[in-house]
Amino acid sequence: MRACGERGDSMTIATRFGCGLVLAASLLAVGAATAQTSAAVSPEAQGVAQVVTAANVAAWGRSHQDAGALIMAARILAEVPVRPAPTSGAEATRPVLTPASLLDEAAALSIGDQAALDAIAYLRDQNPTDAETESVRGVRSSPFGQGPIFMVRELKARETYGFEVEARGGEVLRVAAIGDGDTNIDMVVREPGGALVCQDGFGDHYPVCTVARARPGPMRIDIVNRGAIWTKVQILSN
Repeated sequence: MRACGERGDSMTIATRFGCGLVLAASLLAVGAATAQTSAAVSPEAQGVAQVVTAANVAAWGRSHQDAGALIMAARILAEVPVRPAPTSGAEATRPVLTPASLLDEAAALSIGDQAALDAIAYLRDQNPTDAETESVRGVRSSPFGQGPIFMVRELKARETYGFEVEARGGEVLRVAAIGDGDTNIDMVVREPGGALVCQDGFGDHYPVCTVARARPGPMRIDIVNRGAIWTKVQILSN
């Protein structure tokens, strides 16, 4: 990948429109990653943070009708392999946020902009749009290890989906929920006894919590649909 500001190929449009935004969003992710300084951060946990960065960039691109930001979000997301959780149906596990879906959004904003269309075509060549291929990207060599595990759930209006994870001792646990954008999503993480450990209720559709325990043990995670309509949510964790 070229550094911000470098020129010379069809990706210039993405770097021109997206560099400052990506740096700002990346700082948010780095802040989350370094909040627990005494705990180890696994490559998969870093991958969760990068997915959230991509969601931030994509949200900015949508609100500003900026194809370049959506192209950059696709580039950020394409670096992170993901592994689907066990499921009975392939469609149920297809990610909510994918490089292909972001490039589709960018293309809709790029009519008449040949430079942006060239950048989209370049990225499509690098990242196949086949759903099965996207779902098994975790087998590729990556600085993010095997990649975060994800599952997709549909939440009714005001519904809460809860589950437990086994946190490793001395290692950061990072969990994110990427909604489809229709409504606000919150996240709450608690100890088994009910003590609040982390809460993200900032009114967006991509909450993330980063926590660490000195000793291994279970954690309760609740994903809450605060809206009046149903929504699809992609949940990721390391």
